[in-house]
Amino acid sequence: MTAKKQQIPQAALENRPAGFGDDADLNRVAARYAVRVTPAVYDTIAKPAPDDPVALQYLPDARELSETPDELTDPIGDHSHSPVPGIVHRYPDRVLLMPVSRCAVYCRYCFRREKVGKGAGLLEPAQLDAALDYIRGNQNIWEVILSGGDPLILSPRRLSHILAELDKIDHIGVIRIHSRVPVADPGRITDALCTLLKKMQKPVYIAVHINHAQELSPAVETAFKKLHKAGCVLLSQSVLLKGVNNNAATLETLFRRLVSLRVRPYYLHHPDKAPGTAHFRLPLAEGQQIMRELRGRLSGLAQPVYMLDIPGGHGKIPLTPCYLSAEGDGIYQISDPSGRTHFYQD
Repeated sequence: MTAKKQQIPQAALENRPAGFGDDADLNRVAARYAVRVTPAVYDTIAKPAPDDPVALQYLPDARELSETPDELTDPIGDHSHSPVPGIVHRYPDRVLLMPVSRCAVYCRYCFRREKVGKGAGLLEPAQLDAALDYIRGNQNIWEVILSGGDPLILSPRRLSHILAELDKIDHIGVIRIHSRVPVADPGRITDALCTLLKKMQKPVYIAVHINHAQELSPAVETAFKKLHKAGCVLLSQSVLLKGVNNNAATLETLFRRLVSLRVRPYYLHHPDKAPGTAHFRLPLAEGQQIMRELRGRLSGLAQPVYMLDIPGGHGKIPLTPCYLSAEGDGIYQISDPSGRTHFYQD
């Protein structure tokens, strides 16, 4: 079923928090952008709060019908860095392999929302072979990042084939998997999947996508434990979203919980300029101020890097606040975590 044929399930319309739009508007959203919400996600929504941080991430919203002139259908420039279908090669030593364009759930702020959830959703066998051949033929590639879509919704047979082929490539040092599944559909983290991951000879890192501590249900914690037992290293990726987590206290709670569950906070992304997502965006200065607040109150183990994907495909840059300014003659003015200023001389 393509996204254009979708309708919001009646149960979702009846049980959604107030303030997300009327039925007609929400079905217009579903006609353009993919919609899927798992039972596990519904269980973490505190109905009927209109500002629920989980509902805002997953439930369609009439505001998605409004677009701004600066929004882009391909905000991070995947297409211009794709030498063959299923591959995005933006940096010399790492490559994205995207074997699937479907997800267990669809986030309302997704930067690939114009692409995911449409058509068959899988690379054709010949396309997958060509993508793997591209990786085999490029000795500079050290890390392969499985993304999409969500690679953990693939059948065990297909995922096993992809991982086995990557495991054979000598110049590949690390395999990373980006996934919402451990958080949004933790029942998919089966014993069979973990057995498959445990067989890997190369280290496997799994970057779980999570934005709020409310998403950390007991089932999610169990999924994390199973992945750890399978030998995977867990990282987290979060997006700084207006109305969801754009304050230091909320992020502090999330990052502390993740570290306690042996998940290393890795990236905090500034939201991309995808169509219909303006209601999630906030100024860069606000994000930097939040990071300043976290720096003074949160262990370095729990500090992700605040990142911006430069619109148009020009790569990621850290948005780490600067704490020093050059005064000349090797003298610097430095701000400490409390905001006091000091001087340092080379």
